[in-house]
Formats: sequence, C-alpha cells, structure tokens
Amino acid sequence: MGMQGAAPGSAVPRTAGVPGPCQPPGGGRGGGGGGTAPKFAVSHPQSRAAKRAARSPTALPAAASLPPSLPPSLPPGLPPSLRPSSPSLPAGPSRAEPSRAAMTPRLPSSLRALALWVLVGSSLPAALRGKEAEAAIQDSSETMSPIDRNKENGLQLPKLCKFCDIKVTTCSNQYQCKSNCNITSICERNNEVCAAVWRRNDENVTLETICHDPQKPLYGHMLDDTSSEQCLMKEKKDNGGLMFMCSCTDEECNDVLIFSTDDPHKPEEKDEISKVTIISLVPLLVISVAVIVIFYAYRTHKKRKLNKAWEKNVKPRKHKDCSDVCAIMLDDDRSDISSTCANNINHNTELLPIELDIVVGKGRFAEVYKAKLKQNTSEQYETVAVKIFPYEEYASWKTEKDIFSDVNLKHENILQFLTAEERKTDLGKQYWLITAFHARGNLQEYLTRHIISWEDLWKLGGSLARGIAHLHSDHTPCGRPKTPIVHRDLKSSNILVKNDLTCCLCDFGLSLRLDPSLSVDDLANSGQVGTARYMAPEVLESRMNLENVESFKQTDVYSMALVLWEMTSRCNGVGEVKEYEPPFGSKVREHPCVESMKDNVLRDRGRPEIPSSWLNHQGIQMVCETLIECWDHDPEARLTAQCVAERFSELKHHDKLSGRSCSEEKIPEDGSVTTAK
Repeated sequence: MGMQGAAPGSAVPRTAGVPGPCQPPGGGRGGGGGGTAPKFAVSHPQSRAAKRAARSPTALPAAASLPPSLPPSLPPGLPPSLRPSSPSLPAGPSRAEPSRAAMTPRLPSSLRALALWVLVGSSLPAALRGKEAEAAIQDSSETMSPIDRNKENGLQLPKLCKFCDIKVTTCSNQYQCKSNCNITSICERNNEVCAAVWRRNDENVTLETICHDPQKPLYGHMLDDTSSEQCLMKEKKDNGGLMFMCSCTDEECNDVLIFSTDDPHKPEEKDEISKVTIISLVPLLVISVAVIVIFYAYRTHKKRKLNKAWEKNVKPRKHKDCSDVCAIMLDDDRSDISSTCANNINHNTELLPIELDIVVGKGRFAEVYKAKLKQNTSEQYETVAVKIFPYEEYASWKTEKDIFSDVNLKHENILQFLTAEERKTDLGKQYWLITAFHARGNLQEYLTRHIISWEDLWKLGGSLARGIAHLHSDHTPCGRPKTPIVHRDLKSSNILVKNDLTCCLCDFGLSLRLDPSLSVDDLANSGQVGTARYMAPEVLESRMNLENVESFKQTDVYSMALVLWEMTSRCNGVGEVKEYEPPFGSKVREHPCVESMKDNVLRDRGRPEIPSSWLNHQGIQMVCETLIECWDHDPEARLTAQCVAERFSELKHHDKLSGRSCSEEKIPEDGSVTTAK
C-alpha cells in the first residue's frame, strides 16, 4: 500500500522483501506474504536528530503505527484468500511537529504474536465453513436430475410415464398391483399426466397405461386427482362392467396401481380393537353365566328345601279310614246331596227322574242347569246341578266323565259327582253330567258381591290349595295310590263356594291325567289349553318341559296364585277394599287373547299389583309372600300346592297377631245369591 501525501524529501517505504533496521534478515515475502509483516521506518535525510532518534533503542518502529487490522506477522501455510492485503501507510509527520510513531512505546513481540493468532483463529473457521457450503451446493447441483433442476428453475417438461395399450392383466382390484408395462414414454405435451384405466367385464380384466391431458375427459370422465404423486384408483361408472381410473404427476407413477391404502397383511385397527374387546369380555361373560347358574341352582334348591321343610314341620294328620272319607263326602253338612239319594244313584242304572229348572251358568262346551232330582218314595226332591253337553262336544263330556269316574278323586274340595248319562231329546242327542249343586255359585260371582274377612280368606284359600294338592297327589288321604291330575283351566269361575265357605273345584273338561304310560308325544299333543288371563308364562310361550310331569302341576300353581290374589283384593284386612277386578284388571281386555297376555306376562314380566297396605296385616302379608312365590316366572322355583296348603294351616291364628281383627264382617247367609224360585 502506497504512502498518502508523502512530502518531497520524505522517506520512501522499503520495498517488500528488503529488511529494515528493526526487521530480521530474510523476513517477509513479497506482497505482504507469510512470515513477519513488513515494517516501515520514517527518516529525514536532513535531520540528524531524527536519524539518532530512529537508531535509539527506545524508538518505536513504524509498524507500531499501522492499523490494528494488519497483523505484524502471519502463520506459515495460510491460504492466499485469507492473506490480508497491504494496508495503506499513514502520512508521515511534518517537519514542524515530531512524529507520533516516534513517541509511541513499542509492544513486546509476545503480545504481537498472541494478537495475530487470535485474529487468524477467529477468521479461519468461518472461511472454511464458507468453502464447505460452496462445495455442498456444487455437489447438490451435480446430483439433481435435470427435471428437478427444471422444476426449481420454474420450467415444466413433459412427464415420463408407462405407456401400454389395452391388454389383459392379472391385476385385481384388491389393495395394489403392478401394471407390468415394459414401455416407458415421454408425454407429448408438458401438461399431460400419467394415467391408468382398469376394466373388468364378464370375459376378462384389461389395463391401459397412457399419458393424458387432465383438461380433457378420458372415457367420458374427467381426471380428478391430477395433483397426486401416486396412482390412486377410483371407481367410475361404466356400462360395460367395472372400471377404475387414476392419474398422477410423478415419473412412471402409473406403474403401481393403488386400489386401497389399507395393507391386507396388517390387521385393521378396528379388528384389533374388536379382538381385544372380545378377549377382555369373555372372562366377564363366563363369570356372569357362572354366577347366574349358581344363583339359579341355589334358588331352586332353596325352594325345594323350603317345600320339604313345610311338609315336615306341619303336624302330621291322622289317616282317616276310607269309609270315614266317604262318609265325609256324603255328610249333609258338607254336601247338598243326602246319603240315601247318593246310594240310590250309585246303584241305579236307569235314567234319573230329573226336572230341569233354570240355567245357572254357561261355558265353552256346555250349559249348567239347576234341577230337581225326584225321590221314588215321596214327593221330596234333591237340588242337583246338571251340566248338558251338545252332541258335538262328546269328547269334552267323555274327558270330564272319566275324571269324575275315578273313585280316588273324591275329596271334600272337589265337586261331588253323581252320575253321567246319554239322553235323546227333541233337539238331538245330549250328554249329561249330574253333580251336587252349590247355591253360593262360583268364586268370581261371590267375590263380586261380597267383601270377605281374614277368616273367610283363610278358609277359602286353604280349601282351594287342599283341593289342588289332592288333584296333583299320587295317593289318596287314606294312602291308596291314585293317578295325578292337572286341571289346566283353573280360574275363579271354575271354583264353587260351598255353604261352609270352602271351595271345591269343578269343570274338568280340559284336565289331563298324568298316567305313567303317556309318552312325550302324547303330552305334546295335549295342546295349549286354558284361559289366556290365567295361563302361566311357559304355557303362553308353548315351552313346557314335557319330560317332567311336575311342570304341568306348576301351571296350576301359577293360576292358583292369581285366584288367591283375587280373594285377597276383596278382604277387608287390606284396608280400603276396591271393586272386584280380575287379575291384570284394566291392563287387558275383558277377554284377552294369548298375544295380549304375552305382552303383559312375558315381555313386561307383569303381575297383578300388590299395594303396600296389604302388608300391614301379618297374615295377609304371608299370603302375599306365598302367592308371589307361586307366580314366579321360573316354574321350578314355584311352591307346590301341598306346601301352600300347609302354609294356610299355619296361618289360622295370624289374625290374632294383627293390630286389628279382620273378622268383624261376616258373609250374609240370606238369599243374596242367585237361586231358583
């Protein structure tokens, strides 16, 4: 760097490479090269004082006055690009004032070297990093494809696509497949994209890979995925069969056709969740089923054990002699037929002298008349009931006659049978059943007209249970074996009220003898019978256990529970007594069908309502508990008729435990019932 404004006669700087007074020999390279930086001295030929000052050991060399950016020396091997250029020398001092350089103290050489290395160390990494960045940019430019360089430069060149005409292929529309096209072509126009058309008809599957302008339709359809980098197949409408299309922008992207993005080799996440859910729920399900089975078995066992306990705990009654039983059946206090008349009927083979009076009841198969049975020896007569079947109902008459003809059926709580006859009248052939007559009528009529006391409830309910228990029993009270019978149409209108306010069963037209000789088919052919309102759930559903005859008996127990509810609803022990209503009351029609009862009993699990006021009386509370167990949905969990009979025997004195007596109102014995005039 040259001198700035050198005065004539001033010292000229030494040329590069020429040693000065304070420069070691051989130090420095031309042009400010490596080694020690060039040093400059200022001298005046006409000033000896200046020369002496320059030669003085305390004089500062000219290098001390250089700018701080110029290092006094450079390390060897420094690249040329990092070598500093020669700094411009400052203007020399004037003659009038002494040089500041001459007045500045000289820095030690060790400090100068330290400053040099700090400067070089901070500038060298930055320079090297700049070189590395330039090399990386150059390498990237060399490896970039021409198309990418064109894209980077904003140029659009024609695409390189698979280009095969329509050909038969094995590619299916499941997940993805290769086009197997061996021809690659450059599209004619810059805006064309790679496309593929997959078709399947009745004969074969074809595939076509082409270049196509997305602004124009392809086989009548516009390409709607021209910006995609993958060839995603989309179904299109085609009259000739099934068609899929795709388009994409990458090079040869129409070689791989993607019908579905789901990998068939990887299980779906939903399937995984479903499997995990199922696996986690299986133990809970098994435990739940086990708990239900254990509870069901325990409940059934408890019911059976309770039934046996009731039968064992009750005081065993003394077996009466068979003659005593027969005497009871014909006793005037319990029957409306005298023993003399009964004996005459039993030994008479001719038609009885009967005079029909009035109709007292009508059923599905027959009409019931009040009639007079004349005595041969006098003008006296006995009042009897005559049930007349028309000719077409012969089967019902025969069934009931066979039931009544069993001498072991006789019981104080079963209607007393006299005889059966076939008669010819002006209306044709008729079939008669002659039985005892009970002026109080059936239980439904009686409850409609009367409010009963706790004592009456106990007598009516207990006698009903005893009659059903005898019907179901396989032996008589005196120990003789008998065939069990199921009524199958128990309801309050098929139960008569006797003079002593006990019940007796009647109307055995649908009854079934549980003969051990009957097969399962015979039992199955017995059909769905009974009155829908009183049908048990298993009868409504036609799911009877035909291999267990006890299941038939449990249907009678269910119906008995509904009748007991009717009795309880008219007992003044429950508080305010409402008007009589049959079971399920207004929930169903007056004569409901089977489907209507299915909705109430099966779907809704409905049962007649038991108000909380019924539970205030201890005896009635136990009756409610009994009937609830009798109408249980599970037949095997229900009580037996014998168990119910024994419970009523234990309930005799519960009216004394109640806070009030329910026996204040007695049933009138006047002619408030329907009788013959």
